[in-house]
Order: sequence, then C-alpha cells, then structure tokens
Amino acid sequence: MTHPIRALEEQDEPALLRDQFRQLLRYRALLAVGVVVGLLGGGWLALSSEASYTATGEVFVRNATSDPFATGASADKGINIGSERQTAVSDAVGTIAARALARRDEGVKVGKLLAGLQVTNPPNTLVLRFSYTARTPALAKQRAEALADAYLEIRRERTENSIDNMVDGYRAQLKPLTEQRDKLAGESAGTSGDDVTSARANLVVAISELSRKISELRALDTTPGYLNKKPVAPEKPTGAGLPLLLGLGGVVGLALGLLLSWVRLVFDPAVRSTRELVRSLGAPLLGTLPKERGSQGALLAIGRSGSRLAEEYRAVAFRLAYDPSFEQRRRLLVTAPRGDNEAATAAAVNLAAAFAEMGRDVLLVEADLRTPSLARDLGPAVQGRPRWAAEGDDRAWPSDSRTNVDVPGSGAFTLIAGRRIDNVPRALTSAPVSRIVAEGDRPGSVVIVLAPPVLSYADAVALIDRVEGVVVVCDPREVHRSDLERIREIIGAAGGTVLGTLLHPGRGRFERRARQKSGRRRTNGGRPGQDGRGGPEGSEHTGDPTETLGLRAFDTSAGRR
Repeated sequence: MTHPIRALEEQDEPALLRDQFRQLLRYRALLAVGVVVGLLGGGWLALSSEASYTATGEVFVRNATSDPFATGASADKGINIGSERQTAVSDAVGTIAARALARRDEGVKVGKLLAGLQVTNPPNTLVLRFSYTARTPALAKQRAEALADAYLEIRRERTENSIDNMVDGYRAQLKPLTEQRDKLAGESAGTSGDDVTSARANLVVAISELSRKISELRALDTTPGYLNKKPVAPEKPTGAGLPLLLGLGGVVGLALGLLLSWVRLVFDPAVRSTRELVRSLGAPLLGTLPKERGSQGALLAIGRSGSRLAEEYRAVAFRLAYDPSFEQRRRLLVTAPRGDNEAATAAAVNLAAAFAEMGRDVLLVEADLRTPSLARDLGPAVQGRPRWAAEGDDRAWPSDSRTNVDVPGSGAFTLIAGRRIDNVPRALTSAPVSRIVAEGDRPGSVVIVLAPPVLSYADAVALIDRVEGVVVVCDPREVHRSDLERIREIIGAAGGTVLGTLLHPGRGRFERRARQKSGRRRTNGGRPGQDGRGGPEGSEHTGDPTETLGLRAFDTSAGRR
C-alpha cells in the first residue's frame, strides 16, 4: 500500500502551492488580525496627518536672441535643461523668493521655503514645472509663483550681467584703438604717406567691428522665459485620501497576516497537511470521516440509511479487505495517538459492523481495560450482558465474556467487552488473549482489537506482535508530527505494520470540555480503591509510559507460557 504515498510525493508544483496556501488559510484569526491592524493604521494615518495642497506652475526657458522673428532664429540653442533644473532649486532662487515673500510671509527661511519645492522637466521639452506643497491652498499658490518668478529674475540678471561684461570687454579693446586712430589722424595732417593712411584705415575697420559687436549685444532680447502656466490655488488636498489609505492599509495588513500565518505554520508542531501525515506515519490515508449532524452520541453509523459516515466506514473496510497485508492475517488493531479514545472506539465498532455486512465472522475485542465503556455505549444493540467471574480475578477476562452485537440491516458481530482489572499487563499478555487473536487465522473471520492510545499507555505495544496490522485514528489538528514518527518507530520495533490512517473531524473547544466533564463523572463511579481509569490509587501515569518502559514494557512470552 505504498502507491498513495508515492502519489503524494509526486505532486506537481502548483498542487504544492495550493496545499501551502490552504495551510495558511487555517489561521484565519491571524489573517483577520493583520487586516484589522492594517485598516486601523491606514485610518490613523488619514485622520492624524495634516492636509497638504500642491500648486503647480510651468516656465518655458529660452536664451537671449537678437531677432526672434528672423528666419531660422531659435531661442533654445545652448540650453542645458538639467543645469537649469538645478538652478531652479538653488539657494540663490530661494533667497530672491524669500525676499519677495518677506512682506506677506514674514520669517520664512530659505531652507524651509525650498523644502516644499519640486521642479521637474517633462520629457523632450524646455519646460520646468514648479510644484509647491504647503498647508493651505493660498500659501502653496503664493510660494510656487514666487519661486517661478525668482527663477526668471535670476536668469534675467545673469544674462544681463553676461552682456554687460562682454560690452565692457569690447569697450576696453576699443579705447586704445580709438586713441591710436586719433594719434594717426594728427600725424597724417602734415604728411601724405601711404603707410599712415593704411594704418589709419585698419584701425577704423577694427573700431567699426567692435562697435558693431557692442551694438548687437545691446540689442539682444534678454527675456529669460515665460510663465506658461500660472499657479492657481488647489481646490482639493493632495496625497492619499481616506479610501486609498484604507485600501493600502488592508493590503499591507493582509500581507502582515500572511507573514504571521507563515511563521505560525513553520513553528506549528501539528500535522500541516495530508502529505505530511502520510510521510510522518509511513502509511497511506485510508479515509477521512465526515462530520454528521445529529450523530452525536450514536456509536454505530452502519445501519443508518443515507449516512455519509457509514459509507466512509464501508469504503475503509473494503480497502482493508483487499489489502494484501491485512488479507493474509485478517487481524486489526485500532488505536489513537494519545488523549481521547472515543474516535478509535467508533472506528473499531463501525469497521466490525462493515466487515459483518460483508459476510465475515467478526470478533471485536475491547482491550481497553482502564476505561472500558464499549458495552455500555452500544446500549440495546448488545444482546445480553457479559458474565464475569469473581471480583479481583484477573483471569476472568476475557473468558466467558462474549456477547452478540446486532447491527440493523447489516448482521451481527461478536463482542468481547473489557472490564476494569488490577493487573492490565498480565491480562493483555495472557494465553486466552493470544488464542482469541489467533481466531483471525480461520477462513472468513476478522479479529479487531480496540486498544488504548498508543502514546498514553503501553497496552497497544503488548498486542502489536500478535495482531501486527494497526490502524491509527486521529484528528490531524491535534496530533503532532513527532507523535506520528514515534508511533511508526514503536509499531515497527514491536513487529507490527501501520496499515493506514483514518482521520476524523475534531470537536470544538466547548464540546471537548463537555466530554471531559462527562468522562470524569463517569470514571469517578468506579470500584472503591481505584482511580478514574480503573487502576490502583496513585498509579496514574503522568507522562508517556513508552518512554520509560520501552518496547519491553510487557513480557509477552511469559504471558503465552
């Protein structure tokens, strides 16, 4: 029965991702907490943060030109828009703007003024976009306009200063030429030499060229640019509003919840998936029992018409019947990992009824001699009561204790009910028990042994070497991976084989408390001188007996002798 395990191991990547996502959804409380925290954080940011307003203006940048209407004239030659953008956010522009705002916005500093400014350049344009963010719409409009005007002003000043510097340079060159020309004019008055005339003509040409350059510089259009879009007072605040912040908070909170769920999943010792359960126990999954309404308190599901739970038990019985390991021995031990054994009891009874329905001669042995309750829980289905020997005689079990259990519409099976005795190890390893288990060798017969939880008591370990086939009934949300691995090691070392796992739906917290209270009330009615589990007073096991007793907890060979 290794094919299901191989099938689980060979799942594709999408199936594994879906499985992991379903595991994260198990922690819905953490996901809800994350979403709530995110929404609260988004709402707090939206309500606590001050509203801000952004005013935007656009400036077209141009160079000085002599004739902007001439053919082929261009005002964008030599403009480095990146450098202009750096100039727009410089302290020089901030100083001029702060000076202009001094009357209306007293005490404004350059650093604080430039903190709300953002200058961008749309691609493939000579436009600078001035965006200013402030607390009020009027303040944003006022400062954006002042900074744009300051940028144009400082650019005009720099252009005019460059022109004045060039004009001064040309004039400095022109002055000695003019003096030399006047000197040659005085000398040529008394003579008529060709050299003097030629030198004087050259000076006149040079003076004319410098004068022309000065005139061209004086005639340049020094307009630095235009304010294409004047800043206006914004009507709505900028930034994320309450709906957007709530949405972002919800997304961030969901991510936080997923992270917390993942951390919880990593450190969760419980079985996280069916694939992990199969790998830890080393056995296939026989079935998953559905949870039916109105079935509480009814131990037998086989025989109820239209019962999904009964059909699942039948499917498990058929699967076991055709399993080579079980078909060879026809003996089955049903147990739970630890804690409550009620689910294992229901599984053992219904599997016995399903095998009886298949025409098998079924013998159900209740090997739970600490809290036996099977005969009482079956109620009217048990025909007659078991006849016990004298009180305190351990050899009275299991002799003379067979009764028939009638399954409506399915047949009947034989029950050997358990009873409270003082020496459980001696009773379980006795020769009568070995003979009863050996009845499974007869053709057409099936022996099912109901044992206490394997990790709570070592009773199941004492029976494994004779029964061999084991079915573990557990709730995947309550059993730990380490428990399953220890069960596999214990059963393997005792000479048994885990035929499979049967999963049952877990009960809620309030239902578990009610079951525990009713169990305490029931067990407190035992014989005097015994505790609630039928053992001697003070003999309660507080830990795991298999840790201290190991697989040598019982001397099974002595019991057979």
